[in-house]
Amino acid sequence: MTETGKRYGTSLYELAAEEGLTERILAELDVAVNAMQEPGYLRLLMTPSVPKKERCVLLDQAFAQAHPYLVNFLKILCEAGILPELPACARAYRDRYNQDHNILEVTAVSAVALDESARSRLQEKLQRVTGKTITLTEKVDPSVLGGLRLDLGGTRLDGTVQGRLERLRNEISGVVI
Repeated sequence: MTETGKRYGTSLYELAAEEGLTERILAELDVAVNAMQEPGYLRLLMTPSVPKKERCVLLDQAFAQAHPYLVNFLKILCEAGILPELPACARAYRDRYNQDHNILEVTAVSAVALDESARSRLQEKLQRVTGKTITLTEKVDPSVLGGLRLDLGGTRLDGTVQGRLERLRNEISGVVI
């Protein structure tokens, strides 16, 4: 995450928190990030030949249903020429939101999709161990062969067959014969 994204995202969060709007702004921020994934739209909003006033009108039209705090935030980024920083701003906002709401984002990688029972057990166990509400994202990667790899709060727990084989290979290659 960039320093600019962190600064702007944290500022937006603090404003939203003062007004009790953190959940609404978070949801609308996700929509804005998805909208900016459209390369043509972002390019249009970043084109210097389009007057800033017109770019702001485009944002007003596109986000007419969004809270004015978010629309004004997008206009500030647009006018400063840093709209491409929006995903980093959203990440910083979400990090603060998660911190304040005791939420931990966890990514689980497995060779096959987890069934509902396994997903539920994993989520319950993680909640017990961490004492936090878990937001679980699943990814399927056949190359892990089996087992589960968890990425949580900057920590990776690798219980995959692939990970075990790599550790075994490293141990064997470290043995001098």
